[in-house]
Amino acid sequence: MQQVKTHTTGMFYTYLKEKNTYSNETMHCIEKTLENLLRYGTTLNRPGMLLGKIQSGKTRTFIGLSGLAMDNGFDVIIVLTKGTRALARQTLQRLYLEFAGIEDEDVLQIHDIMSMPENLIEYELQQKQMIVVKKETNNLKRLEEVLSIRYPTLATKKTLIIDDEADFASIGFSKTKREITEINVIAGQIDSLRRNLTDVSFLQVTATPYSLYLQPETLKVDGSTKVFEPVKPVFTELVPVPNEYIGGEYYFEDSKIGDSISSNIYEPINEGELIALKKPDRRRFKLEEALQSNKIASLRNSIIHFVVGGVMRRIQQKQQGTRMNKYSFIIHTEQSKLSHEWQETIVLEVKRHLQQAANTQPELLLNFIKTSFENMKKSLTSLGAEIPSFAEVQFETLWALQKDHLLISKVNSETDINQLLDNSGQLKLRAPLNIFIGGQILDRGITIANLIGFYYGRNPRRFQQDTVLQHSRMYGFRPKEDLAVTRFYTTKEIYNVMMKIHEFDAGLRKAFEQGGQDQGVVFIQQDLRNEIIPCSPNKLLLSKTTTLRPYKRMLPVGFQTGYKTYISQIVEKIDRAIGESGKKDGVAFLIRLDNAKKIIRTIAKTFDDNTGPSWDVKAFLASMEYLSRHTDSDYQGHVWCIVKRGRNMSRIRPGSDRYEDAPDTPAGEKGELRLAKQVATDIPALLLLRQNGEEEKGWRGTPFWWPVLVAPKNTKTVVFTSESLSEQDETEY
Repeated sequence: MQQVKTHTTGMFYTYLKEKNTYSNETMHCIEKTLENLLRYGTTLNRPGMLLGKIQSGKTRTFIGLSGLAMDNGFDVIIVLTKGTRALARQTLQRLYLEFAGIEDEDVLQIHDIMSMPENLIEYELQQKQMIVVKKETNNLKRLEEVLSIRYPTLATKKTLIIDDEADFASIGFSKTKREITEINVIAGQIDSLRRNLTDVSFLQVTATPYSLYLQPETLKVDGSTKVFEPVKPVFTELVPVPNEYIGGEYYFEDSKIGDSISSNIYEPINEGELIALKKPDRRRFKLEEALQSNKIASLRNSIIHFVVGGVMRRIQQKQQGTRMNKYSFIIHTEQSKLSHEWQETIVLEVKRHLQQAANTQPELLLNFIKTSFENMKKSLTSLGAEIPSFAEVQFETLWALQKDHLLISKVNSETDINQLLDNSGQLKLRAPLNIFIGGQILDRGITIANLIGFYYGRNPRRFQQDTVLQHSRMYGFRPKEDLAVTRFYTTKEIYNVMMKIHEFDAGLRKAFEQGGQDQGVVFIQQDLRNEIIPCSPNKLLLSKTTTLRPYKRMLPVGFQTGYKTYISQIVEKIDRAIGESGKKDGVAFLIRLDNAKKIIRTIAKTFDDNTGPSWDVKAFLASMEYLSRHTDSDYQGHVWCIVKRGRNMSRIRPGSDRYEDAPDTPAGEKGELRLAKQVATDIPALLLLRQNGEEEKGWRGTPFWWPVLVAPKNTKTVVFTSESLSEQDETEY
């Protein structure tokens, strides 16, 4: 292997280090990435990989890498951005900002490929060149023309191609034939470009590396291994993620802890509301009733919560003597421009009514403001933050409405980009309180500062892994004080799908960090004979996936039992079957997999499929079978069983409108989950919890059994789909 030593004291890298005060972890990542680029030959199909998280500092890292690369012999840096003008401009502005103190030294030229001068002289061409190119056919044609015809000497120089958000235009999974064709054309153009360069290295930068896993159908699979070998990067470096980063763990894991700040962040919305927001329909919603109608209750509440939350933060900052920030809120439910216009009309009408009440009848607003104040107060109390008085919040909220501090902006491809972005390339916050009603430009990559509200409603049946994560504009660096007034609005169905996607992302990332790019990831499904077989990864229907990783819990949530008349005899049958073991409560014992499956199928008969979210019994059984059988343990074909009777959990968490999802008492030394984790090393543990099912707890006044499956410690990353795209009408996708 070629030995490489990088020069880390050059002009560009030294300047960036001093300007940005990189952490030791970031510098190690930058320097290690360049070492690997110099050591290995990289191509479009065998790239280097810089893997980060959504809005976690990937751009900052690859710009630092660019500086170090220019200090080590690279003369041309080509940055490929996703195919929107806003993203291209944001990247260009970011480069100008980062190199602002060095570009005037006549050592560096920074260009947008579509406005690159046609009369560069040799003096300029001898400087380092950074060229931003949108991943779009005309941009790539223009780049090829510049390198082959206009300035052919550049094609002979040492070049680094950085493919930013590489998942978007690389080998991988896409949802429509048109998009597949477009991506293949773009990938072909990039590859043609690479072949015409004398000395080129290729680096992909992404937070969603699913092209490594979700392969085209042409990939041949060895059915005996149940593993799909991915197209592997030559090397992978992980962008360090600081502790201040807020991602899926905060929204979908920490939020389950009852007294946490994040436990207040999710606000469910009614699915019918999303229909009312699609287009005008007076049978569903009358515009003049914007302040009273329950058809848009969540949207209206979200706007008022945003105003009150933003006002409270600004009061806190004023009291602390710090600069008062401007805040943002996103409404993103549709791609249709007509829907954006309708939503803009509704939000403007809500604003008009609020302003009218603030100016003439402020007492009408008192209940709205009071409700929002109490909502924000809960999470601010959890944080232990100073809470402004209600009188002050009420006064400042009325003032903000009266003085028109609330700006509503429609953001889509028709909007002038120059109006959207500030000098740093971020979405411009023009007022103290900014609401953005969005489409494509909000889909991918745009940075939005001080985001404290996100109203989301995209169709979960059309969800695609990388797209959904890129939609998650609420991920990124957030001060805890801002998080305390941050709210996330979506339907329960969408929230559950996003939680599954987070689990999928976390599982794949874990596998990736532990060498999963070499080992592959197991994708499984059940065939018509209920046998577990490999599943082609690009056939995953992500709303129907279950991701298994060490100690992952699977359990029904939100279900309702059948009535006593119908299920009491079935429950007695389960009682006898479990009682035959003769084991005491709270003691782990082994049972055969076949017996465990019979118990689960019988428990499923006691649930009412017509009330509440349905339980994916198929995924539960398949996961239990896979985890029990695919092991070298002497206990293969068994599961650990832990029984606990006399439980009295509520169906809905007390003090909230969220379903209970922790019947296994994770706290305390004697908690069943703690015991399950002690014994589940190579085979899973099955917790069987007999609930009293009292009516005052939200049930139907009859006992029932609540099962929880715990994956073993030594679980490899497994993705099970209970329904694949081949079982759906693929034209939807």
